[in-house]
Amino acid sequence: MTALVADLPVEPGMSMSSLRRQLTTVLRMLGEDHLYDVQLVVTELVTNVLDHTPSTGRLRLLLGHDPCEVTVEVDDGSPAQPVYGRSRLGENRGRGIVVVDNISREWGWRPGVVTGKTVFAVVACVS
Repeated sequence: MTALVADLPVEPGMSMSSLRRQLTTVLRMLGEDHLYDVQLVVTELVTNVLDHTPSTGRLRLLLGHDPCEVTVEVDDGSPAQPVYGRSRLGENRGRGIVVVDNISREWGWRPGVVTGKTVFAVVACVS
């Protein structure tokens, strides 16, 4: 069983530190390491929307209780698939999906209902 614990807009100019504070509030039941992992995954996926798409987006967090896991979903208006390990923004960029892959139990994307896509990652509790 999962519960929607956050449904937030992704917009240009949004503050990542403010977003992380909101996550700390809505995910207060998580352990410190698990919360940190979820915040890092959210930061990477939201930043990808802001850096690589011309649109706004939507962030959802779903909390699973058995087993303990958080599913992060980020919608955007671009049909382009996430690219693993490469960025059009320069050689010192492009590791966000690699980070998400290393932290998450699984990640992927699916086409949006009307346009765009949803990128998701499942972050399991830290043992």
